[in-house]
Amino acid sequence: MVKYFLGQSVLRSSWDQVFAAFWQRYPNPYSKHVLTEDIVHREVTPDQKLLSRRLLTKTNRMPRWAERLFPANVAHSVYILEDSIVDPQNQTMTTFTWNINHSRLMVVEERCVYCVNSDNSGWTEIHREAWVSSSLFGVSRAVQEFGLARFKSNVTKTMKGFEYILAKLQGEAPSKTLVETAKEAKEKAKETALAATEKAKDLASKAATKKQQQQRQFV
Repeated sequence: MVKYFLGQSVLRSSWDQVFAAFWQRYPNPYSKHVLTEDIVHREVTPDQKLLSRRLLTKTNRMPRWAERLFPANVAHSVYILEDSIVDPQNQTMTTFTWNINHSRLMVVEERCVYCVNSDNSGWTEIHREAWVSSSLFGVSRAVQEFGLARFKSNVTKTMKGFEYILAKLQGEAPSKTLVETAKEAKEKAKETALAATEKAKDLASKAATKKQQQQRQFV
């Protein structure tokens, strides 16, 4: 049994801009799980299509119940192969990705097609398919459920990372990450608390001075 995912996303940037950003996605604040990326093959076909193969290394944090099934020295990184076909004439880019280790635990295969949005030629739509499978006897269903949930979470991070890089390439201020927003809120709260403390000290000092003046009047 295989878990299947089908989804569609839209980036409010042209296909050319998305194509350029695709090769510059890493690093970004949403891709801290991506450790390395290397181009291992690239060629231009006679019909002017660009073929590429990249090797990516990502962290592979397993759920606790799965860690008990593997030795402590098992690699905690997963190696991903990514094949891509770029057709500039028709403005399409198709990518295929799959993991080449930990395949006994789980295999995640993904296919994405980037093309011009049918409603707005200045936007790009992404058609995404994924297949999650496991050959672990007795727990394959649980592994697949976990893998599908993680995949969906990573899709969200991928899109946020894309938007971040696109904003930078277009000279715009990238939207702040949740961590940055939380940090700013914390600093602002500190400033507010400090200001309130100083105001309270000032009011207390004025009240003490006024009380001393009143006491002197009765002496």
